[in-house]
Amino acid sequence: MNDVSHGTTIQAAGAPLAEAKGALILLHGRGATAASILDLAHYLAQPGLAFLAPQAAGNTWYPYSFLAPLGDNEPYLSAALRAVAETAARAAAAGIPERRLFFGGFSQGACLAAEYMARHARRYGGLLLFSGGLIGPPGTPRDYGGGFDGMPVFLGCSDVDPHIPLARVEETAAVLGGLGARVDQRIYPRLGHTINEDEIAAAAQLLAGALGSGAAPSGGDVLAE
Repeated sequence: MNDVSHGTTIQAAGAPLAEAKGALILLHGRGATAASILDLAHYLAQPGLAFLAPQAAGNTWYPYSFLAPLGDNEPYLSAALRAVAETAARAAAAGIPERRLFFGGFSQGACLAAEYMARHARRYGGLLLFSGGLIGPPGTPRDYGGGFDGMPVFLGCSDVDPHIPLARVEETAAVLGGLGARVDQRIYPRLGHTINEDEIAAAAQLLAGALGSGAAPSGGDVLAE
């Protein structure tokens, strides 16, 4: 993977961005695509909500495990974080206020979303983390600035996920909570590396509450790697 210019392509679903009252930035997992993560738009649709999904170069945001030393994943990790920032800037340019801008992802994309939000903590609309956690090896300093001021976060994962250690999920919940987020952490016994119906319902409820739409979700397991 030589190209580190992530995010030059952004796919969209849901409400047209120019007409939207809110936007959810979705980050795909390793080996997946922007189009595949946009499958979540069907399950998480809300009136007036736009979905934006940047595409990673080579379908991978960074080459090694999210638990590897931070330097091992450079310059790819920095490029990936810039891609998230550029996608957020596109939403802002369309008039989406920060309190109606949401971030989410699955697997490697969830790790990227968690790390981006921790590094840019402010009162956004919310954060949806499906099977992911903060990036870096055990013992990584978590000296993030800013604060979430009560922003809702959903964090769901299996207790035996082969890619995401339970300890990192719990650390992520604690760090985000320490930055002022309201974290709904749900650990699912023996679940595979996937998104289940309960996670979809919780994520849709978070979005509906923040947007004031009250729209009901549809269920089902939707993604797996």
